[in-house]
Amino acid sequence: MSDVLIGGGAMTVFNRRKDGSSWRDWCLEAFHGALDDAGLASGDIDALVVASESDFFSLQLNPAALIADELGLQGIRLLRAEGGGATGHLAVQAGAALVASGQARRVAVLGFEASAAHLDGASVGALYSLSYDAWSEGALGIGSASIYALSALAFMQDSGATAQDFARVAARNRQNARQNRYAHLPLDVSEADVLASPLVSAPYRRLDCSPLSDGAACVILGRGADLPQRSGRARLAGMAVANDRVRLGDRAAPGRFAAKTVAMRAALTQAGCAPDAIGLVELYDSFSGAQLQALDALGLTDNVLTAERDGCFAADGALPVNLSGGLLGQGAPVGATGVAQILAAAQQIEGRYHGCRPAQPPRFALVDTHGGIATLCALSILEGSA
Repeated sequence: MSDVLIGGGAMTVFNRRKDGSSWRDWCLEAFHGALDDAGLASGDIDALVVASESDFFSLQLNPAALIADELGLQGIRLLRAEGGGATGHLAVQAGAALVASGQARRVAVLGFEASAAHLDGASVGALYSLSYDAWSEGALGIGSASIYALSALAFMQDSGATAQDFARVAARNRQNARQNRYAHLPLDVSEADVLASPLVSAPYRRLDCSPLSDGAACVILGRGADLPQRSGRARLAGMAVANDRVRLGDRAAPGRFAAKTVAMRAALTQAGCAPDAIGLVELYDSFSGAQLQALDALGLTDNVLTAERDGCFAADGALPVNLSGGLLGQGAPVGATGVAQILAAAQQIEGRYHGCRPAQPPRFALVDTHGGIATLCALSILEGSA
C-alpha cells in the first residue's frame, strides 16, 4: 500500500446535533470539505466507500447508494464498510485496497453516524449491547460499560494499573481536545474531577467514558500521479486487521487486547519500520483504561504504566497519544471515528494539524481502532512522503 496517499480530508464538528440538521447534511459538508482540501472536484472521484455502523441510527438501508446520489456521484464504484468501532478505519483500508489494486484512481472514504441526538441514551446502549453476542450479552442487556469495566479490572489486577492512571488519561485527552475546534468534549478537567464524577461501572466513572456523538468525516485517497501536486502528503505505509474471541470469558487473558498485538506485528512488517519509529498515536480510547490496555498490547514502550506515569504519552512526551482528544475528547460518531483518526494523523505528519501538535511532525504515526472490546482490531501506519 506504499503508494496510496491521503490526498486531503475534512470533518464536521463532533457533537450532539440539535440544530435540525441530519447525517445527510454532515456528509455533504465533510465530502465537499475534503474535495476542497485535496484540490479536486466531485467528477474526479471514481469510487466511494461509506462507513456507517448501524442502520438503526441512520434509519437508512443501503446508505452508500443514497449518499452517492446526495453527493451527485453517478456511475462510480460503491462500497459500505462495517466493523463496530473500527468501521471508519476499515473503510479507509478498503478504499486503499481499491487504489492499490488499480480498481479506482481517486476514492472518497466517507464515515458518518447519527448516534447522539436521534435516539435516547438507553436505546443506544441497548443497540450497542448487540455488537457483542446478541444471544448472550445482547439478550441480557449487558452494556458496553460493564464489559469494558470487567476487562479493565482484569488488566488492573494483572498490571498494577490504578483508577488514578485511568483518570490521568481521561483528563489529558480532554485537555488536548481543548485545542480541537471540532471536539465534542473539550473540557478543562483534572484527575480529581474524573475520580469525583459519578460511578458508571467500577472502575469507570462518567468522565472515564467517551460520549455518544453525531458527525461525519471524509478523506480522499489516491496515488501521487492521480492527485494535484502537493509535497508532504502522508502515505498509508502499513495496514493490518486481526480478531479475537467475541465473548470476553472465552479469552485466555480477558484484560489484554491480544488481537492488537497480532495486527501490530503485521502492520510494522508491511510498513518496514520498528516500533520505536512510531512518533505519534491516534488510539481508540472508548474508555480511559482501554487506552492503556491498547498501548500495552501495541508494545510501543517497555512498560506502559511506567511510560504513562512518566508523561511519555503527553503532548510534550516521547510518544504523544490522542492529541486530537481521542474518543474521550473529540467524540465518537462511530462510522466517522476511524476516518477522523486517519485525517488527524495525516495532518500531524504534514505539519498542518489545527489542534494540539508535537514539537516536530512525526515521520510515522499509528492509527488504532477496534470493534467490540478489541474483538476486531484495525491498525494503520502512516508515513510522511517527500
